Amino acid sequence: MSERRSSESGFPIKDVYTTADLPEDLAARLGGPGEFPYARGVYPTMYTSRPWTMRQYAGFGTAAESNARYHQLLRAGTMGLSVAFDLPTQMGYDSDDPIAHGEVGKVGVAIDSIEDMRTLFDGIPLDKVSTSMTINAPGSVLLLLYQLVAEENGVAGAALNGTIQNDILKEYIARGTYIFPPKPSLRLVADTFAYCRKEVPKWNTISISGYHMAEAGATPVQEIAFTLANGVEYVRAALAAGLAVDDFAPRLSFFFVARTTLLEEVAKFRAARRIWARLMRDEFGATNPKSMMLRFHTQTAGVQLTAQQPEVNLVRVAIQGLGAVLGGTQSLHTNSFDEAIALPTEKAARLALRTQQVLAYETDLTATVDPFAGSYVVEAMTDEIEAAVDELMTRVADHGSVVDAIETGFQKREIEQSAYRMAQEIDSGERVVVGLNRFAVDEEEPYEPLRVDPAIEAAQAERLGTLRRSRDAAAVERSLADLRAAAEGTENVLYPMRTALRARATVGEVCGTLREVWGTYRPSDRF
Repeated sequence: MSERRSSESGFPIKDVYTTADLPEDLAARLGGPGEFPYARGVYPTMYTSRPWTMRQYAGFGTAAESNARYHQLLRAGTMGLSVAFDLPTQMGYDSDDPIAHGEVGKVGVAIDSIEDMRTLFDGIPLDKVSTSMTINAPGSVLLLLYQLVAEENGVAGAALNGTIQNDILKEYIARGTYIFPPKPSLRLVADTFAYCRKEVPKWNTISISGYHMAEAGATPVQEIAFTLANGVEYVRAALAAGLAVDDFAPRLSFFFVARTTLLEEVAKFRAARRIWARLMRDEFGATNPKSMMLRFHTQTAGVQLTAQQPEVNLVRVAIQGLGAVLGGTQSLHTNSFDEAIALPTEKAARLALRTQQVLAYETDLTATVDPFAGSYVVEAMTDEIEAAVDELMTRVADHGSVVDAIETGFQKREIEQSAYRMAQEIDSGERVVVGLNRFAVDEEEPYEPLRVDPAIEAAQAERLGTLRRSRDAAAVERSLADLRAAAEGTENVLYPMRTALRARATVGEVCGTLREVWGTYRPSDRF
């Protein structure tokens, strides 16, 4: 049993909770399911009418290999796809760029052009699946490639469902896969909002992410506060670009982590919904209920997985998934037990999906809406988290804006301090990690990880060479020139970007053109 008597966010946990710990205005704080302030969930029936979307994150090596994995996941019962891209793609470089050497296909799939995107989704009905793409700085580029491939298969943009992460602010705070400085990056986000409203209306244009902050060491309070503060900044950027709040806010979505501290995680999700609803109604004047609903995807906590006794991760992931479901998530990815070692094997990925299916079909979780409503401990924790999040968001706002706070290093510094405290607790044994600092074994069983073939890089480079030789070079140059002109002016850059990609310009060429105009962000830059 753990000796800790405080939450992940630092407030004390009582041995016993009673009615005295419930707020006097509990009914108003709760509302009904699907009613403001959405503490009990964003839909009236939640999982009683259908379960959450089981969206397993996958992608490695070549587009063909990832396509085979997607077909395997769909056969196993996955309801939505989630694409992992390799590091060069995330940074807007082609696979044959010298800076990409050694990273092609390593942490996700390499996508260099429309031809790779065709291969990635070959044989997959894009009008029937929902696809999430974890891509940020070049998120608009990958979305356009997806739309172009769908159109080639007779699927109109209006029929597409999915999400691009497109959350650049958290990259400056916790992850680092940024390309451009914040101001043009925010313009690109706003252009994507406007484009999708007209061209891909059912697409979720951003997934405002706290997950990566949590993986970097953020507490639940920091995860929610910094994520919602980023959300506020995106809303302001869209309003400044001339969009009306109820025109874009219904397509905003969020992305959070689910830790093993189940009670606090449930309370965290409830508090986040309540805060966002209040912000959208009271600060931004939203009147459409969908603008006030905090809809979110959840992924179980990769940072809590251990390479030691990796099978124990199956238990961790089941608990984390349970917390996400009890917290009211709209979609869920459950990590594979071997992800602390390498990319997941096919068997491990299938077991991760089966974990969700057991939760959905063998438990009674889907029989009633919001089982924890009125719980003494959960309601008390929800109030404590909400108060602490409000306070931390105020500290961000005191810097002037999220971007100003990023410039001073505020969010990054706060997260690093929490990560350091956590590491100290693990080292001292105060924080128990089963199999790592307690209940260890002398000898681990052998495990054969999935390995990515290094020949992928050469194959991708060859494909790019063939592409460049066979395409209409003059058409590519004209379209990139049009993109450059749009970036220098005020035109929505996604339209000339789409033309360039249709002409078979590469991801690296498109991002390189924008780099020429907007520059590349360095952490020491001032803006």
